[in-house]
Amino acid sequence: MAETEMKQVIGDGASPQTIAVNQGILSKNDLFAARNRARFKASGLLVLNVVSSPGSGKTAFIERTLTDLQGRLRGGVIVGDLATDNDAQRIARSGAPAIQITTGDMCHLEAEMVGKAAGQLNLDNLDLLIVENVGNLVCPSGYDLGEDLRVVLLSVTEGEDKPLKYPVMFKTADVVIVNKMDLAEAVGFDRTTALDNIRRIAPQATVFEVSARTGLGMHEWYAFLEQRIGRQ
Repeated sequence: MAETEMKQVIGDGASPQTIAVNQGILSKNDLFAARNRARFKASGLLVLNVVSSPGSGKTAFIERTLTDLQGRLRGGVIVGDLATDNDAQRIARSGAPAIQITTGDMCHLEAEMVGKAAGQLNLDNLDLLIVENVGNLVCPSGYDLGEDLRVVLLSVTEGEDKPLKYPVMFKTADVVIVNKMDLAEAVGFDRTTALDNIRRIAPQATVFEVSARTGLGMHEWYAFLEQRIGRQ
């Protein structure tokens, strides 16, 4: 757990004393995450924390997932963005309830925010809750939101070395989605190198190669989700 050190000098001026206080800066978030997790578990939910850099196709991936799985599972979404509710409006087209969190200048979601947003959803009427985190591969890596699975998206347009550049995020991934595979040949994407880099940094992760635009590989992803929901 990350820690910060605060030093306070006290005394009469002639003989100052320094007291060092170590405080876990993520302890408050971890407390809210534990509360969220218990609440989600009580509702029988599978909860995904979906993270990526901007432009990876994260919103399109979530929208396609919920649209294609209509009638097979009941999904809801919490969307985090610095500004606007554009993504929430897009996802709502799938028929799934979507709650927007606008973070302003904060580059990640925190568990307390997610808990408050979840309070606006009827969790007992859902099978799947997707949290679309703020587009960033650095800040969100240290924040547990109470999810079951952390899903990291990598698009072929970003390059094969993304896992090497952002190892902390990929090391915490349960699932890695390689998106925009329909563009792989056009952009000269080296699939073998990319997969090797993912396995090197995130050997624990289940990997899916998909195109949210064309539907390529999405059925394997859906089967994985339904299997996990069945376990819940």
